[in-house]
Amino acid sequence: MGTDAEDPVDRDAGGSYTSGVMAATTYSLAEINAMPAADFAAALGEVFEHAPWVAERAAAGRPYASVAALHDSLMQAVHGAPVATQFAFVRGHPELGGKLARAGAMTAASRSEQGGLGLDRLDDEEFARFERLNAAYRGRFGFPFIICVRRHTRASILPEFERRLGNDPATELATALAEIGHITRLRLEAKIRD
Repeated sequence: MGTDAEDPVDRDAGGSYTSGVMAATTYSLAEINAMPAADFAAALGEVFEHAPWVAERAAAGRPYASVAALHDSLMQAVHGAPVATQFAFVRGHPELGGKLARAGAMTAASRSEQGGLGLDRLDDEEFARFERLNAAYRGRFGFPFIICVRRHTRASILPEFERRLGNDPATELATALAEIGHITRLRLEAKIRD
C-alpha cells in the first residue's frame, strides 16, 4: 500500500489497517500478515460470503508465505468446522439467477460474479427455469446450488445444475464447498497482491 510516509496508520498505537488509506480494497500479502487479528478478519471477512468467522480462525496461522497458503488455511477453517456450521455457511450463499440476483440484493462480489454472466438479467423463461432448479435443489439438499460462475458460461451452468441434483447429500455438500473454494480463491487473488 505504499511507504510508511504514505501510510497514516500508527501501528504501534494500535491504529487500524481498515481505516483511512488502508481501507483500500487490495492489500499486499505483507500487509495482511502484519495486521492485527481483528483487522485481518475485517479485511478478508467478505471473501467468504457472510462468514467472517473463516478469516477469524485463519488469523492465528500467520504469517503466510503465499496467497495459496493463506487460501489453504481459510479453507481448512471451513473444512474443520462442524458439519452444522458448514451447512449454515453454505446456506448463507445466494441462489443463482434467483430473486436476489434480479433485485441486486446480494453482496457486491456475488452481484459482480452473477452479473458477469447476466444471471441478474434473465428473461422470464430463463428466470422460471432457474427458479424451478433452485427450488428442486434446495428441496433436496437444504442449501442453494453453488458453482463458481467465473469458471463457467451461462449455457454450461444449467446442465451442471441438473447433473448435481442426482448427487447424494454428502457428495453435494463436498461439491458445494469445493466450488466455494474456487470462488474464494479468485476473490482472494483479486484482494491480495503477492
